[in-house]
Amino acid sequence: MSVVVSLGEDGNKRTRADGRNALEILLALVGDDFRKVDAEIRTRMVSDVPLIPELAAHIIASGGKRLRPLLLIAAARLCGYVGERHVRLAACVEFIHTATLLHDDVVDESALRRGKATANIVWGNQASVLVGDFLFSRSFQLMTQDGSLSVLSILSEASAIIAEGEVMQLTTANNLATTEDDYLKVIAAKTAALFAAATRVGAVVAGRPEREEAALADFGRWLGVAFQLVDDALDYQADEATLGKTVGDDFREGKITLPVILAFQRGDGAEQAFWRRCVEAREQTEEDLARAIRLMQRHDTLTETLERARTYGDKARAALSIFPDNDYRRALEGVIDFCIERAY
Repeated sequence: MSVVVSLGEDGNKRTRADGRNALEILLALVGDDFRKVDAEIRTRMVSDVPLIPELAAHIIASGGKRLRPLLLIAAARLCGYVGERHVRLAACVEFIHTATLLHDDVVDESALRRGKATANIVWGNQASVLVGDFLFSRSFQLMTQDGSLSVLSILSEASAIIAEGEVMQLTTANNLATTEDDYLKVIAAKTAALFAAATRVGAVVAGRPEREEAALADFGRWLGVAFQLVDDALDYQADEATLGKTVGDDFREGKITLPVILAFQRGDGAEQAFWRRCVEAREQTEEDLARAIRLMQRHDTLTETLERARTYGDKARAALSIFPDNDYRRALEGVIDFCIERAY
């Protein structure tokens, strides 16, 4: 897929991204910064305890595209920032995210992450939890070294909200009385909060006014909600190479996600009894996942989940409208498309 390049009236190159090449365009814009972030991450993983860098490197290598630090870097550049603070803070955001992945995999008893055995499978639950704690501690070291109380407030609050979101998800697990509002509160906390914090920090390091801080926080928040909605739909319709975990893990774990909530609400008595057996009682057969997918297709719950994701993507795009139409803004708009088009 080639990058479409046009020339504006001022003669500067303008890039336009669709979802399929959005990250490549963004990396082309911030590649130097991103390499510095990568170096910072590797430096900060160093420890005299050999297991720590070994396990941390394993989870970071299998953690995906490092979208959250990319968003922080791009937001800072969108705001005209030209210093180096954003590099350390982007590494901080990645450590927070990675720590939550380690803890999540233990809680969820996950065996695969992006096709690789999870750290808890390789090293055990105790090591995974403790190295997750180490990465959280490293993130707070990076925050305090930055020296900004505003940055510390934003990122520490996001860390607390993420933890609350994970506990909320635990309390809704296997509970088909969970409402759509309950579900949205969970994903706003456990996923969207860190997206919002990362993009808001980009404005803070650039010294931009509150209006721009708020706009970038909104962009990150709505992007995070859209991202998680797509993830929850993909659990029922992606192949494992695309999803990065075993298809149907959410179903087997009894997670209450929007496709399940809508299918249960729209089902007849027999269908609701099926969901109660599989999700609440966790009594499942090998054929049940296929039946669950058929019921979701019958009631269009996967399609509707993706439509909701598009709606939140539109809200994220609207939040960027106060910024100049330049390469950074277009690249961030392309990331919205990337997050949603993963489902196709």
